[in-house]
Amino acid sequence: MNKLKLFSGQPINMNLGLLLIRVVIGALMAFIGYEKLIHFNELVVDDFWAKNVSFLGMKGAVPLALTVFAEFFCSLLLIVGLFTRVSSFILLFCMAYIFLVIFPGSMVSKGEHGVEFNTAFTYFVIYLGLFFTGAGKYSLDAKFLRK
Repeated sequence: MNKLKLFSGQPINMNLGLLLIRVVIGALMAFIGYEKLIHFNELVVDDFWAKNVSFLGMKGAVPLALTVFAEFFCSLLLIVGLFTRVSSFILLFCMAYIFLVIFPGSMVSKGEHGVEFNTAFTYFVIYLGLFFTGAGKYSLDAKFLRK
């Protein structure tokens, strides 16, 4: 008789779980990046990107373009599971830069309904997990990188 795996430490289907995480987190971040992509010209002249965001001494369009690349294009790669570790590393770097440099000291803040975590930190932790685990069996990485 098969034992019910709900209370065991064994994974029911780890690859399906990784697929679900990749698709949901990738889609959420891709929507954020898509909004920045379609409003690129307005955001470039916005005070936030022109004055507050500086990456390697560059302000305005360059950091915004790098952010759009990470949030939109790398998220699309993450969804399909192509170059997953590279994509998750770029997204890791982007999220770390946001919660360490752009909004320092705001990892936890007081919100309307109590204490809230910075969403960039939450994404950072998820991307870190995907960086260590990889894409799983249901990905283009698994299809193209089979031995």
